[in-house]
Amino acid sequence: MHPTILLAFFEFSRTAVSMSAAAIVLFLIALLAARSDIAQAPGLDKFVALGNLCFALPLAVFGAEHLSAANGIAQGVPSFVPWHLFWAYFVGFALLAASLSIATKIEVRWSGLLFGIMMFLFVAMMDIPGTLADPKNRISWALTLRELAFGGGGWILAASAQHEQDHEPGRGQRTSILITVGRILIGIAAIFYGVETFLHPLGMPGIPLEKLMSEWIPARHIIGYLTAAILVVAGAAILLAKNTRMAATYLGTWLVLLVVLVYGPILIAALADPSTDVKVEGLNYFFDTLLFAGAILALANATPHSD
Repeated sequence: MHPTILLAFFEFSRTAVSMSAAAIVLFLIALLAARSDIAQAPGLDKFVALGNLCFALPLAVFGAEHLSAANGIAQGVPSFVPWHLFWAYFVGFALLAASLSIATKIEVRWSGLLFGIMMFLFVAMMDIPGTLADPKNRISWALTLRELAFGGGGWILAASAQHEQDHEPGRGQRTSILITVGRILIGIAAIFYGVETFLHPLGMPGIPLEKLMSEWIPARHIIGYLTAAILVVAGAAILLAKNTRMAATYLGTWLVLLVVLVYGPILIAALADPSTDVKVEGLNYFFDTLLFAGAILALANATPHSD
């Protein structure tokens, strides 16, 4: 390969380097922690065993992004909130701490709960005002439902961890409420994304935002419509609590495969681009979708096999 091409490929910005390094380190930690669960799980349950990894990995990446690009992220803090730069760094460290907790399954009942609360606060302070200001903007609705699903996934993880340690009467009902809230939020998001994907089948599958699938991806229409059907059917089953574990397992598995087979090559192409913005965008799209998959797999893990 020509030296200038190699130079362009490895000429990362500080933000892209930080996000990529966080992904690699956290992936190794999470994989080490989950290796026995993966080995013991049969069939598609191996994907369910990857739920904590899929959830924790994006949190580490986004935490690194907050710390390395704090000045830019601080500009997105609402004007009525003081100390913008402080909150950018605070959220970055909080995301890194949560990612380590969830990856190693240490005190997940607190990290999952607090992460969910943080996401719901983001929705209340930033997403909902922006969505209501332009209610016809489908992207705003997609982002709002995305953050709600992420928060719901955090609560599901917290409830699952609490359930494993529960010996106190009455706590089972509280954990059930957390799982129910998460299930409803994930189900609504999946149905909305499915409908949007039917309407825009060439968009990136999973969480349909502005970006389109690259033209070199084969069978783009088939991928789009198949993803839309899976999202709607599985989302309806999850929302109605009918065969929840099976629906969440299939949907989460499909999204993980999309992340690897569709988002993966696009991420590699983005990292090879000399533009920092393109690199960061590629990382964000990849790990946003992986986080959604992690929330769905967390729901599958929290649902009994007898469901």
